[in-house]
Amino acid sequence: MDAPPAAPPAAPPPHRGEGRRTALGAGIAPFLGAGMLTSLVALGWRPLIETDTRVARTTHRWATDDPGLTHAVRILTDWVWDPWTMRLAATLAAVWLVWRYAAWLTAVWLVVTCDLAILAEQGLKAAVGRPRPTWPDPVDSARYAAFPSGHAMTATVVCGLLLWLVHRYGAGRRVRRTAFAVAAVSVVGVGATRVWLGVHWLSDVVGGWLLGALVVALAVAVHPRRA
Repeated sequence: MDAPPAAPPAAPPPHRGEGRRTALGAGIAPFLGAGMLTSLVALGWRPLIETDTRVARTTHRWATDDPGLTHAVRILTDWVWDPWTMRLAATLAAVWLVWRYAAWLTAVWLVVTCDLAILAEQGLKAAVGRPRPTWPDPVDSARYAAFPSGHAMTATVVCGLLLWLVHRYGAGRRVRRTAFAVAAVSVVGVGATRVWLGVHWLSDVVGGWLLGALVVALAVAVHPRRA
């Protein structure tokens, strides 16, 4: 009688540095993109400036022609997708991590990452010093320099980190899909509102997205594995 076939060898456990390398690899594209875009903005590259100007003029004309939609856009950008709302969401997620899983290290990691992202954004604004669009008939106003968009960068950082946490803590497929849809609408939507309201150039928003993605990749790479 033949002997039963031997069981296949167990797969080796994943290397502890595999997730870190994957995160760092994912950060290469936003790093290169953000670096190039920041350089072009700082140097005032004419094709970029001309494209920003054409887009801004078109969206500003739409905004002034449709005050009802513009009012709704202001509610979205000032309340639903405002950076303070995003930071509150991250803080509540940190509290939930501590309450549900006693994950103190991950909670601190989440809050500190959001704070460091704010410092990086403000530092770049001061370093680049790009003026915001100006209009004779503005529909909204904003302070500080234009590049990068704080709304776009904050939304990308917070949504990206929360999506990673949803995946890490084993949420179901429906929850993951819902979270991804909400995050995608929020990140894209907040960028569109800033251009629509004429307070940011298009490249400010793209820069915010790229820098936010870079922050998420670096944060995941340094996340405490013992948490």
